[in-house]
Amino acid sequence: MSDSLCQMSDGVRHSAVQLIDILEPEGFLLHLERMIAQTRADVARRRERVSSAELEKRAAEHTPRGFAHALREASAKGPAIIAELKKASPSRGLIRPNFDPQTLAVDLERAGATALSVLTDEPFFQGSLRNLEIASTATNIPCLRKDFIVDEYQLVEARACRADAILLIAAAGLGYGYLHYFTMMAQRRYGLDVLCEVHTADEIQLVRDIGCDAYGVNNRDLKTFEVRLETSLELAEQLPPGALRVAESGIHTAADIQKLRSAGFHAFLIGESLMRQPQPGAALEELLLSVESHAPEPTAQQA
Repeated sequence: MSDSLCQMSDGVRHSAVQLIDILEPEGFLLHLERMIAQTRADVARRRERVSSAELEKRAAEHTPRGFAHALREASAKGPAIIAELKKASPSRGLIRPNFDPQTLAVDLERAGATALSVLTDEPFFQGSLRNLEIASTATNIPCLRKDFIVDEYQLVEARACRADAILLIAAAGLGYGYLHYFTMMAQRRYGLDVLCEVHTADEIQLVRDIGCDAYGVNNRDLKTFEVRLETSLELAEQLPPGALRVAESGIHTAADIQKLRSAGFHAFLIGESLMRQPQPGAALEELLLSVESHAPEPTAQQA
């Protein structure tokens, strides 16, 4: 694929490191609304440079690999891990200076990741569509485009850059109508699965009937950046019956995973705790081995 389609192509080179470094001491004051406004501006610039029609042609070259199916299948045998390629964040600053998406993706797949989550937001997370394309091309596991999806253009853009799923954030202020429309278009037109991310009981009510392929409970409050693992535990029973449940953020140990699995979660999105390790793949492999060694013994009825 042409680099011009999947590189940081909004026409503006954001000073991401400086922006995050300057704001990091006040990171908790960096509101979601500001990120959304920046995303809308960036999407408008990219649309001027690359038409939807051109993206449609590129999108046809990629066959989505079944993100939700892979998670359900893996969760029947153990914890399904969505390993996140995350270079930086507005609340934590630069997380991984030495960031090679191809090496990271290959190592994490080899270590046992069921899927990858790739940040494509540039100004606040130093991600890119190019990182998504590289990671997806280098691996056989499905990839989630993690970004602030606020425009239909981003759906075809995701598939054109080899995503298999997109993230819709209930807190992004889109409302039921747009969330439902983006879900329908992602699934029916582009064959992409949709992970709907929630933080509160009200947000669960907002998205419960729009047809999400999976529901993610983010333990990080996007307005304050506070992380509480208890958020997933408190909201678990309010998710739709039979839903594919994903716990996001604040997951560090085998005990965390076991606690969340006991609450009914199938998959676990883990980013920063892996990205801060010298060898993220080895860290993930060690974590999965620890989960296996601490798994409860099957009862007589389960055996």
